[in-house]
Amino acid sequence: KEGKIKIITDQDLSGKNFIDGSGLVLAPGFIDLHEHAQSDEGYRLMVRDGVTTALELEVGTRDVSSWYDQRRGGQVVNYGVSVGHIPVRMAVMGDEGSFLPTGVGGSAIATDEQIAEMILMLEQGLSQGAVAMGFGMAYTPGATYEEFRSMLEVAASARVSSHIHIRGGVEGVRRTIDIAAEVGAPLHVVHANSSGGEEIADFLAVIEQAVSLGQDVSTEVYPYGAGMTEIGSALFDDWETYTDSQFAMHQWVATGERLNRDNFEIYRETGGKVIIHGRSEEATQIGVIHPLAMIASDGFVEEGRGHPRTTGTFSKVLGQYVRDQGSLSLMEGIKKMTLMPAQRLERTVLQMQGKGRIRLGADADLVVFDPSEIRDRSTYEDGMIPSTGVEYVVVNGRVVVNRGELVEGVLAGSAVRGELY
Repeated sequence: KEGKIKIITDQDLSGKNFIDGSGLVLAPGFIDLHEHAQSDEGYRLMVRDGVTTALELEVGTRDVSSWYDQRRGGQVVNYGVSVGHIPVRMAVMGDEGSFLPTGVGGSAIATDEQIAEMILMLEQGLSQGAVAMGFGMAYTPGATYEEFRSMLEVAASARVSSHIHIRGGVEGVRRTIDIAAEVGAPLHVVHANSSGGEEIADFLAVIEQAVSLGQDVSTEVYPYGAGMTEIGSALFDDWETYTDSQFAMHQWVATGERLNRDNFEIYRETGGKVIIHGRSEEATQIGVIHPLAMIASDGFVEEGRGHPRTTGTFSKVLGQYVRDQGSLSLMEGIKKMTLMPAQRLERTVLQMQGKGRIRLGADADLVVFDPSEIRDRSTYEDGMIPSTGVEYVVVNGRVVVNRGELVEGVLAGSAVRGELY
């Protein structure tokens, strides 16, 4: 009632709608902390994967007010954004990239004056209601750790979590955690599977040690062996040194073709999305089942093309790792998608105290799924195929997925904003 859970009982209830959940699982709506597909196209896909709250906390935005204004007309899921070091740095340094830096915003070393301007923009973003601060050190090789420290001090002062794409693997995460400890900043390491690669066990061990010592550090993974990013980004600045087999690990999203030296060069000039294959299933499973790892998609879709993690992340965990393999219990899997991400944010984003759990007064964000049928169906060639097994989704008390189908015209989602707003 009025978007909240008002009664939980084993007695008969009457209402406008009745859902027969016999043989199904009722869970809190899934919370995705790392979702780039912040568009109607993306929201319509992810809600059929059980997602009720989708947050873009890694790259984020430089203009928080405008970001929320653009979505004010209504969305099918709840939405929110961080103020991002990447877009702020791009704006200050005049980088012309559309999403990630393709020039000076990534490669140049910032002056003291530019760092001061970035700090002001980050503070402004927090005052406009940003949920967190976002960082992509792997995409900004010109950003020194001294610059990073200055930005983390802003997050520490506001007590918001910093969601960071680590550079430098195991040593990089160790150094980043040390700096966060020195300034007292809450830290969230995004996609540990991407950043840790085949060394993910050692990567996660560094985070585990920090947590055992009382530091506020958390992390997330997605359940796929391939990642995706912009081909024009700094991640590929050394592409001319690649071997033939390294080129073949890359798949062009727009066509599904595998790349070679010739077409890699062409596409790097034109720009666009590329899927990167290469991690083993063993490494993926280590990340998914680790007790500290939340589930987050790192999803992206645009004009009918994308990575299957946008449409299938949560269903794949519940179908493959919970049901088929038994690598996680059902409750462990659900906790990684609901309570853990809510708790990551709820100290400074009070709205999140009402999400990620089913209890009196909580937000009525709910998902009902068939544990015997839930599974992801999209592929690297076609990332637009919805999951199956998600029967009902309720956002703020309104049914938005009914018997597995999207209910057209119901835009029940609302903005999630930080407390400084």
